[in-house]
Amino acid sequence: MEIEAMALEMPVVAGHPNRRGFRGVLTLVGVASDRPPAGARGHCVLLTKAATERALASLLGMAVDYTPRMDGHDARRKIGVITSAELVGQQVEIEGHLFAHDFPELVREMSAAQAELGMSYEIADARVSETTAGVWAVTEFSFTGAAVLKREKAAYLGTKFEVA
Repeated sequence: MEIEAMALEMPVVAGHPNRRGFRGVLTLVGVASDRPPAGARGHCVLLTKAATERALASLLGMAVDYTPRMDGHDARRKIGVITSAELVGQQVEIEGHLFAHDFPELVREMSAAQAELGMSYEIADARVSETTAGVWAVTEFSFTGAAVLKREKAAYLGTKFEVA
């Protein structure tokens, strides 16, 4: 097993009302997606290990968003921040906090439904090695955020999301 990790050092503020911890599996690496992600023009994708290792630091400080139906991305509905990212085997595992004071109903809803929730990454500046391939191998990219959504709506069914 190989582990690569990065984290932002956040000061500990015991009982902070606007920091509710979360952790999740954002995506799988070196594995084709179960369904095409948005922006992939109908292609399933595979994030290469080398590209993911280079992009891992770009996750730190990025926002977590959601849609009211928990079925996609909305970069204007930011509900939290990513403070840690690590590559553990084939999983990109992240941690951070949700803005619990700002979104108390949403955090309660996510806590109750977390067995059904997954995650999806947001990337930019993606390069694909062969655009005519059935599965696009992404060889270069930067993470720009993440979304919490129903696992069944995620490109990778092996993702998960847990509220602390």
